[in-house]
Parts: sequence; C-alpha cells; structure tokens
Amino acid sequence: MNDFLIDSATAALAERRPRTDMRTRDLINQAVASVPALGLPRAAEFLAEMGVPAEVAVRALVYPDRRRAG
Repeated sequence: MNDFLIDSATAALAERRPRTDMRTRDLINQAVASVPALGLPRAAEFLAEMGVPAEVAVRALVYPDRRRAG
C-alpha cells in the first residue's frame, strides 16, 4: 500500500492560496447569508451586479460547504 497516494480533493486543498480579495469575500458572505430569505436567483443576481466573476459566484452559492475559512 502506498501511503503517498492522495485523492484529487486533498490535492486541490493543498494547492489553495490564502484569500487576498476581501471585498469579494464580503460580497459572497452577504449573498450566501441571503439565500434562505431571498433565494438563490436573487443572490446570484446581486453578485453579478457587484461584479463578482460568474464562476466564483456559482461555486460559492452552489457549494457553500466547500468555501474557504476566513
């Protein structure tokens, strides 16, 4: 058995860099928090209006459990 084998999710976590865009972080936090009250479409619209890249918005809204801490 090879102890050095890791799955792709673990490899992806190891490659993550610290977050540097605090404005986008704050906008994503607001949008994720608003999903229960306003719904996913409205949260996505908010992020688009605020200039958050679509791929970042989708990843954050559809997979909130995969978000970075901090």
